[in-house]
Amino acid sequence: MKKILLGATAAAVVAAGTFGVVSANAAAPAAAPAAVMADADNGNTLQTTHLTIAAATKAAQATLDAAEKENQRVSVAVVDRNGNTLVTLRGDGAGPQSYESAQKKAYTAVSWNAPTSVLAGRLANAPTLKDIPGTLFLAGGAPVTAKGAPIAGIGVAGAPSGDLDEKFAQAGVAALAN
Repeated sequence: MKKILLGATAAAVVAAGTFGVVSANAAAPAAAPAAVMADADNGNTLQTTHLTIAAATKAAQATLDAAEKENQRVSVAVVDRNGNTLVTLRGDGAGPQSYESAQKKAYTAVSWNAPTSVLAGRLANAPTLKDIPGTLFLAGGAPVTAKGAPIAGIGVAGAPSGDLDEKFAQAGVAALAN
């Protein structure tokens, strides 16, 4: 009986060892295929211009400074070409609604490459524009362009009129020209 038990144990150990080797080999990753190289000259890529964080901060601060010179309490947002927020500044005493409004105005300006005051005028002919998520068709947004193409948007909210908001946004755009 001892010989049978000992033989069965030995067979189990050998089988387990073989199974472990097979399992280990089955779990080993296959050789990685050679990396596919993308050819940037084949027309499948696009190069775009983006505003740097330093430039976006400079524009936002110039915008806020212009508003403060006129004793206006505003919020400023600078978004990139895709509408992603790069910088926001909430001025001292700016209303709680101004932060989100500034972001939406900036997004709207860059999306249509036009000041939001111009876009607000288009609502008479296309009232459903206002239903596009994330947009705000009130004066106070200005696009930033490079070679005629939009690369960013600056939005301002909180002044008593959209005209003032847009004036301050334009000060931010002008700061980028220097």
